[in-house]
Amino acid sequence: MGSKSWVALVLFAIIVFEGYFIEPVNSATVTYDHRALVIDGKRRVLQSGSIHYPRTNPEVWPEIINKAKEGGLDVIESYVFWNYHEPVKGQYYFEGRFDLVRFVKTVQEAGLLVHLRIGPYACAEWNYGGFPIWLHFIPGIQFRTTNAPFKNEMKHFLAKIVEMMKEEHLFASQGGPIILAQVENEYGNVEGSYGVGGELYVKWAAETAVSLNTSVPWVMCVQDDAPDPIINTCNGFYCDMFAPNSPNKPKMWTENYSGWFLGFGNPIPYRPVEDLAFAVARFFETGGTFQNYYMYFGGTNFGRTAGGPLVATSYDYDAPIDEYGFLRQPKWGHLRDLHKAIKHCEKYLISSDPTRVQLGVNLEAHIYYKHSNECAAFLANYGSRSDANVTFNGHVYFLPAWSVSILPDCKNVIFNTAKVVSQKTLGDPLFASTTLKPSSWGWYKERVGIWSNSSFSSPGLLEQISTTKDTSDFLWYSISINVNEDIAPGQGKELFLNIESLGHAALVFVNKKPIGFGYGNHEDASFILNEKVALNPGNNTIDMLSMMIGVQNYGPWFDVAGAGIFFVVIADLETGKVDLSDEEWTYQVGVEGEYLGLDNISLANSSLWTTGATPPVNQTLIWYKVSFLAPEGKGPLALDLASMGKGQAWVNGQSIGRYWSTYLSPSTGCNSSGVCDYRGAYDANKCLKNCGQPAQTLYHIPRTWVQDGENLLVLHEELGGDPSKISVRTRTGQEICAYVSDTDPPPASSWKPNSEFMSQNPEVQLTCEHGWHITSINFASYGTPIGSCGATFTLGTCNADVLTIVEQACLGKEGCSITISTETLGDPCPGVLKSLAVQALCRN
Repeated sequence: MGSKSWVALVLFAIIVFEGYFIEPVNSATVTYDHRALVIDGKRRVLQSGSIHYPRTNPEVWPEIINKAKEGGLDVIESYVFWNYHEPVKGQYYFEGRFDLVRFVKTVQEAGLLVHLRIGPYACAEWNYGGFPIWLHFIPGIQFRTTNAPFKNEMKHFLAKIVEMMKEEHLFASQGGPIILAQVENEYGNVEGSYGVGGELYVKWAAETAVSLNTSVPWVMCVQDDAPDPIINTCNGFYCDMFAPNSPNKPKMWTENYSGWFLGFGNPIPYRPVEDLAFAVARFFETGGTFQNYYMYFGGTNFGRTAGGPLVATSYDYDAPIDEYGFLRQPKWGHLRDLHKAIKHCEKYLISSDPTRVQLGVNLEAHIYYKHSNECAAFLANYGSRSDANVTFNGHVYFLPAWSVSILPDCKNVIFNTAKVVSQKTLGDPLFASTTLKPSSWGWYKERVGIWSNSSFSSPGLLEQISTTKDTSDFLWYSISINVNEDIAPGQGKELFLNIESLGHAALVFVNKKPIGFGYGNHEDASFILNEKVALNPGNNTIDMLSMMIGVQNYGPWFDVAGAGIFFVVIADLETGKVDLSDEEWTYQVGVEGEYLGLDNISLANSSLWTTGATPPVNQTLIWYKVSFLAPEGKGPLALDLASMGKGQAWVNGQSIGRYWSTYLSPSTGCNSSGVCDYRGAYDANKCLKNCGQPAQTLYHIPRTWVQDGENLLVLHEELGGDPSKISVRTRTGQEICAYVSDTDPPPASSWKPNSEFMSQNPEVQLTCEHGWHITSINFASYGTPIGSCGATFTLGTCNADVLTIVEQACLGKEGCSITISTETLGDPCPGVLKSLAVQALCRN
């Protein structure tokens, strides 16, 4: 046999072998019409959720994504974060938490689709909105307008990401999961500030996106003037009244806020699941076919990724999956049931436009017909005060205020947004906690003011971001002044130091001693600091450490918003003031410990550290290091920093983010009863908790960041705290509860067309976290139990002792269900409406 024939035979064998063993890739065509996205010729009703890949680590991506799938999602949505993918112009990074390709493939492996929001502006409460800081320093650049330098860089990055996805065959037409892409982000909110340049920019961005030939539709959110074929979409707490700018485009919702983000100094916002479910149901009731939860899993702003000003490290967002990856109940479960109910209606939702029928004041129905005798219906009470009974198709239905009932056959109610029958978590989780009790601490006290020959001098007060280029949160402003008869005539007079700053905080020293600390808040980062000072005759020093807490990420022209100190005056109440603002100041970028690299594991045993059994406490500008053993287990960890002031923490060289435990939220503004009425329009200030408390004291440590044996914790404390009280926690258990009555509908998953659904029985369903099991039943009663989940249950006048039944069904299991019927549970009081209440403990 000739050599060419032999080679041909080998190649043929390889091709046959691969074709036999490699699963074929199924490509899909994605288009749209006025009703929905159309995938391979079929309209789809899609539930989506935002999960940002850098806000957790790759090892837990599969678990988070699978929980999203179990919650009824079809699509995962994420931004792309330009500043971390191109930290230096022309130098790209796609590794670790920023491995975008791995993330998209992980979503695909779970059988879900992807909406890739390339932007490249993200907002997302992310540092500088996702823009790389080097972009700011390109001569002549203006962001997000018809500016050639900006458009060149934006187009280059868009093309980079699109080409990367194509190379990995990740678009739907290539057999990948990406069905949608987004260009720009919420530009319509600020477009008016850019005038004609903004209008031209929108057209250019759309044309540029389409020219990249992704083969999937592009969207622009909050962009009423999005040109064809770009789909304009809605962002907000409610989008039922939204309509796209063309009758040929589907009604889509790209950001349905599951809660809100957290700022240092603010109380914790949360959104009741009854309202969130109401918003979703109303959207699909009124013609929507794609909605996305922002966020479905929020995660953590590790390192210096948090945006500004003053965005906290936790990006929990009150999402259905919490910051640590645990299910937030009942939010996750109630939305899962909602998704099942809507999925039962899908064939009707994609077959017709809705027909609206007025049922009364603030009462209406929307009906979707497949044939004249086949339909699905949504019944809505959009009043915020009064419950109502409505008549529909000859039947009477009860509608609580601010609720929607879903009838997939126009007859049986399988879900009501206000009736939460899914399980709830009770109180705080159980923790295993390790207090730091080392044999030795290390600490390093930083020098105040100028600490190296890399300092420089300049007349006047410099803007901070332009000076530091965001290489550090810190900029020292230092000056020496001579106190004589010209500056402070006479003796014994009070002098006042007046400082004004654009933000975000500043620690001020006079003659190397701290005399004041000023700071702003998320809504207004600027501040004024007035402090009484005593100056010595002769030479005195003023050193001001200006601090950034995230570069601004939102607003018109946010990219040129400044930071740092802009006004310094020494005032004498009798003789006037001396303005130091235009004097020559000496500057130092960063603090000494950053320059030395004290956060690095390689310096753990350096002689730079002072060591001892007890660390100094309540010290400004001090670094601490200590070794600790992580609590046993496989779950995520939390570092309790309630005893500390303000700073940043590292575990084994990985930054877990900024902390600020001494910044308390206002003492007023939270719901006095601890319960927020879900009825009525929601906004980010309606439902608040933890007033008068720090925004955050627990900081997420991914389990993969620690090791068996000793781990290194390093802290840079700026204001002063007590590190000896720090502890490391891990969750070991959670009490769960369910309360379901005889009249509640059976599980939505059990509904089948043409069935007598209401003849079936409701169920109590309990589920622990994966790998956890029900270890005890703390309460079980069928009858008229008194109380509710979250409050103490007691036995009512009617009670069947069902503890043994529940224990047999549930103990030792990850999950269980108990059918509510007198045949199963007995009938302690015939003719009386009864409920089953169960409280159980899950442990790992």
